Amino acid sequence: MSVTRRYRDAWEDFWSEAPDAPRAVFWDAEPALTAGRHLALFEPHLTDPGLPMVDLGCGNGTQTRYLADRFAHVVGADLSAAALDRARRADPAGQATYRQVDAADKTEVQTLHAELGDANVYLRGVLHQCDAEDRQPVAEGLAALLGERGRAFLVEPSEAAEPVLASLVEDPDGPPSKLAPVLRHGIAPGTLVDAALPEQLRAAGLAVLRQGELPLVTTEYRPDGTRIELPALWLVAGRAGGAG
Repeated sequence: MSVTRRYRDAWEDFWSEAPDAPRAVFWDAEPALTAGRHLALFEPHLTDPGLPMVDLGCGNGTQTRYLADRFAHVVGADLSAAALDRARRADPAGQATYRQVDAADKTEVQTLHAELGDANVYLRGVLHQCDAEDRQPVAEGLAALLGERGRAFLVEPSEAAEPVLASLVEDPDGPPSKLAPVLRHGIAPGTLVDAALPEQLRAAGLAVLRQGELPLVTTEYRPDGTRIELPALWLVAGRAGGAG
């Protein structure tokens, strides 16, 4: 199956209209506060750091470029052609390569795996945005990209993020300026039941090697000047039976 047409169109419209300025998108935080922190948790579990690194759901490529400074072969993959256009423009030196991929489409994922071989995958805040029926196919697509040797790092808002998001969306003065366009395009921030993410990975044939909690940092600030952070869960996963 593929992701729903509604979901695909929502992201294409969002990235077609999003501002180009750095940190203008709600979740596009500095890599030192996002991928940098995540790599410290991820790298000890990489059985082969020389495998290609896929930034799945790369958006405009901010984290992709950070990863490309640290790994020899990095691929930014996203559903949205408009997002990938931005990522390529922001990477004139071609540090990474970019591919349009529907992670819920088995054929597209298998085609990418046939090209790259087994890969390590970085997935930040993707599953909670998916329509519910797309989440398990995306988990299965992730498993296909990993193959036997790859490892994945996933981070998603936890159940504890729900009241934080609700307070932002329902603010009498309206949602924060960077969150408003996300909502306008029908990309409502969602949360996963805390137990659902590891179960979806296990159903896709993956083992959870380690998990913990670490806030998802945004680019938005409260009126008092504090940065908005969302409670989140992170997991490292690999092929069940081959994980060590």
